[in-house]
Amino acid sequence: MAEAVAKVARRVNDMVNSGGHHLDLSDCALNSFPVGLYLSTSSVADKIFSISLANNELKSLTGKFFTVFKEVQELDLQGNLLHVLPHEISLLCNLKTINLARNKFETFPDQLTKIPCIENINLEGNEIKDIPVDTLNQLSHLSSVNLKLNPINKDASNLSSVKYKLDL
Repeated sequence: MAEAVAKVARRVNDMVNSGGHHLDLSDCALNSFPVGLYLSTSSVADKIFSISLANNELKSLTGKFFTVFKEVQELDLQGNLLHVLPHEISLLCNLKTINLARNKFETFPDQLTKIPCIENINLEGNEIKDIPVDTLNQLSHLSSVNLKLNPINKDASNLSSVKYKLDL
């Protein structure tokens, strides 16, 4: 445990001291986002454009995460235990790419359809059965959605009208 805490502290300090734009907390055995990091990253939060929390044990993220890191363009949350996203994620007006592969989603996260500039959505390896094709078609910047390894109900989805690259 102490080693994981030291790893997080080291990565955050390195990023803050270098004025970096990427916060990498992947593979840190996190089961929640450390509240203390909001304070330690406050001076650079609006300059962080990429965050990786991949391969942790996150079951949820609070709305505060999305209000603090509101300039994020790329968000990697793959390999966690997430099954819902807070509605505050729709406040990420600059989010272009989100990776939610290998989580626990049973339904397509509707909050993602409220992000106007989203380009790439990766939900590979979840438990999603239905795709909101019509709603996704309204996202003018959307170029790809990866839903491989999901039990998609292909008969119930209007897949012929898809306007983006859809991987099933």
